[in-house]
Amino acid sequence: MLSDQIKTKCSLPYSLYCGQQIKDFEGEAAAIAGITLYSLMERAGQACYDVFSSHFPDARQVLVLSGKGNNGGDGYIFAALAKNAGLSVQLCQIGSPDDLSGDALQACNGWRAKQGVIEGIEQADFERADVIVDALLGTGFCGTLRPEYQRLIYKINQTSKAVLSVDLPSGINADTGAISDVAVKADATITFVGLKQGLFTGRAIDHCGQIYFSGLGITKQFESLCPSTVTRITYQDLCALLPPRRRTSHKGSFGNTLILGGNMGMSGAVRLAGEAALRSGSGLVKILTRQENLLAVMAGRPELMAAGFDLLKVDDSAIRDWATTLVIGPGLGKDDWAKMLLEFILASDLPTVVDADGLNLLVDKPAWKDTWVLTPHPGEAAHLLGCSISEVEENRFTAVRNLQHNFGGVVILKGAGTLICDGKKIYLANVGNPGMASGGMGDVLSGIIGGLLAQGLNLQQAATLAVCIHGQAADLAAQQDERGLLASDLFPYIRKLVNP
Repeated sequence: MLSDQIKTKCSLPYSLYCGQQIKDFEGEAAAIAGITLYSLMERAGQACYDVFSSHFPDARQVLVLSGKGNNGGDGYIFAALAKNAGLSVQLCQIGSPDDLSGDALQACNGWRAKQGVIEGIEQADFERADVIVDALLGTGFCGTLRPEYQRLIYKINQTSKAVLSVDLPSGINADTGAISDVAVKADATITFVGLKQGLFTGRAIDHCGQIYFSGLGITKQFESLCPSTVTRITYQDLCALLPPRRRTSHKGSFGNTLILGGNMGMSGAVRLAGEAALRSGSGLVKILTRQENLLAVMAGRPELMAAGFDLLKVDDSAIRDWATTLVIGPGLGKDDWAKMLLEFILASDLPTVVDADGLNLLVDKPAWKDTWVLTPHPGEAAHLLGCSISEVEENRFTAVRNLQHNFGGVVILKGAGTLICDGKKIYLANVGNPGMASGGMGDVLSGIIGGLLAQGLNLQQAATLAVCIHGQAADLAAQQDERGLLASDLFPYIRKLVNP
């Protein structure tokens, strides 16, 4: 059984931290709590053993791979506990145990006192182990792995054995989730003191498995010393923003969403965004699109209003007098027609969602507005920032901050572990699944945001709640399998989720 201090997926804390924040404040937090750093290491080893016993209850043979720092010290304490419990433990140290110092050396000596044998990495018997415990590298790792670590991690990943990583899978940057060379692919990860933000976004998501957390008895002290600027969010946290409607409500009570886009051959994008705005509760939704798209839009969803226009027939009163909120981008294209629509958006003070080619057009006509929500995926983010996609993905936190600084408003950086930045704080949403890698998903998200803005939510509220509704709807839809999931499959679940 897990001890009471271990948090699982449903009960993980909301605050996220950089590795340096943990390093800077855990010692002071432990001192305030009256706990020595070695006692903290003992608690970490115990927490690791508790997770091991719960997650791998049938394991009898365990291979512990220990590094040269405190992460390796946690491994030594775990090994002693496992040996005392009657398990067969092989402990292998990368480098020489004589290189250890401080608390890690004390833990090593404790293992030796229990007649524990320390072997070199070359003696590691991967085939005999039921579970490999990865205690190689901790939060201090960044940059490039040394060759001996690369070889060892490749070997771990090539085995078919289950893996438990201590604090984080070795090879992952705790701050960014980036992987420069290779990283351990764990089945479970137990992390300590504060949740590392890098574990929840980018490539790290594929490496952590089930994440467990233990504050080691110093959570309150640590959080009081080190306030977080990155927060996990869930649908359950935000759904109260949608209270029950009054019985006297009418369609005029919930705003008018105007969606601009749908260039030649791209009517489906505005059609999806329009229905998403309706399904999320907007009172009225109108599509401004190419004349040729009108039949396709209205035949597919008769509740949508639609109007066609060209470069010679534009009435900006449709924007100024009718709309509560604007959405531009779905199926927009980048021709003169699209650029004309962007000009209307830039001149408007209405709350606005900018997606897809609306974002790409901003590259040549950059602007800063505090009334919009931008929704780039990594490719669009790279275009806006003038960098490569890999640079965006190497540090998604920096990328979303830079986007918000450069363009204002609220920025949603989509992807695994979606990030939302309002200039003051970053919100991280762990929702969604690989089935969302299909056309139209972004159009649906834009429509949801527009629909929520129309109902009176502010930019930050609409952006965070929409991301959670969108991802949660996709997760519910994917219960019938991920591959082949369509954007329109989300609509029944969106309707349920906006009625908590």
